[in-house]
Amino acid sequence: MGQTWGALVVAVVGVIGTLGAALLTQSRADRLKRHELDVTARQQREDRAHAEQVRQQEARSTARRELIDLRRACYIALNTTARQYQTAQINLMHVLRARDGAEIDACVAQLEERRLALRDSYAEAQMIVPAAVLADARAANHQLNGTYGLLKRLAAGGGPDDEALRALEVETEMSWALLSDLRAAMRHDLGVDEASEE
Repeated sequence: MGQTWGALVVAVVGVIGTLGAALLTQSRADRLKRHELDVTARQQREDRAHAEQVRQQEARSTARRELIDLRRACYIALNTTARQYQTAQINLMHVLRARDGAEIDACVAQLEERRLALRDSYAEAQMIVPAAVLADARAANHQLNGTYGLLKRLAAGGGPDDEALRALEVETEMSWALLSDLRAAMRHDLGVDEASEE
């Protein structure tokens, strides 16, 4: 009977060992699978976070490009209308100097048209451009409108004398200087000069 019990104990230990090994193997496989799933889930979260960062960077980059394109169009319109306004002022100044009464009305009409075009461009710029550029635009606009007022008074008064013509020339020179400053500020804001240096 002792041998029977010994064989029985060996058999029970063998069965328990076999079942224990199977359970231990299954437990390790489950832990390994959970670990793999955790690693996969973490990698997916990291991938999603990275993809979201890339998407946000692309959205910011697109928004910056669109803003630069909008500013560029605004700057072109502002520069063009300001130059045309000043050209109309110079044309009227020459007509007043020549005392050509027939041309005065046509030049005054053109001057008014150019003033309104600049007013619209300037109004758009007030909504789009940064403060530094807007300060230069404001100064140029103020100067051009001051010259406009002087020209209108002279045109209505029948023509300028030599002193008034000299004052107009000084006003025109100041306008050129302020328009040059405005152009430089716009080019700087767009990075035109930096891009040409590269």
